[in-house]
Formats: sequence, C-alpha cells, structure tokens
Amino acid sequence: MPKLSIEVPHRLSEEETLSRIQRLLEDLKRQYASYFTDLQESWSGNDGRFSVKAMGFNVAGSLSVEPSRVGITADLPFAATPFKGRIEQAIRQEAERLLA
Repeated sequence: MPKLSIEVPHRLSEEETLSRIQRLLEDLKRQYASYFTDLQESWSGNDGRFSVKAMGFNVAGSLSVEPSRVGITADLPFAATPFKGRIEQAIRQEAERLLA
C-alpha cells in the first residue's frame, strides 16, 4: 500500500490544534456522509488513529499533534496511487488553512 506522510507546522497551542482537528473531523463526517462510511477515530492524548471507507476503499492512518507541527500518516489503497499527489496536496492545504 502506498504510504501518505504529511507534516504541517503550526503556531497554536497543542490544545487549540487538537480541538480544531477534532471539530474538522466531525464536520467531515456530516458534510461527506454520502462519500465516507464507517469513519472511526480514537484519541489517546494528542495521538489519534482513524479509519474510513471512502468510495469503496479502506483508508487508515494516524495523526500526531506536537508543539509546533501536526504529523499525518495514512495507508492508501493501491487504486489510489495515481491520485496520491492530489490527495496529499488537498490534505496539506486544508490542514494549513485549519491551523493558520
């Protein structure tokens, strides 16, 4: 499986960063309910794990909120390989907007 790995710097407190990410995940659950199913998330402090079925494909990954950056990793299905760059760019842009 292709691995997605993104680091996004931020200047927010860890608490504010975590709060914004969790709100975004809740918004995504509602906004894209017809595209995503079985969106699961679990948190242990500032470390989160997620899994989702998107358009028939399973995606799983993790988020790590650190004092000056957020790390995002995910395993993409092989069928998504041609779109990996676009997926990474979209996630990075949304994360940078969210954490500005």
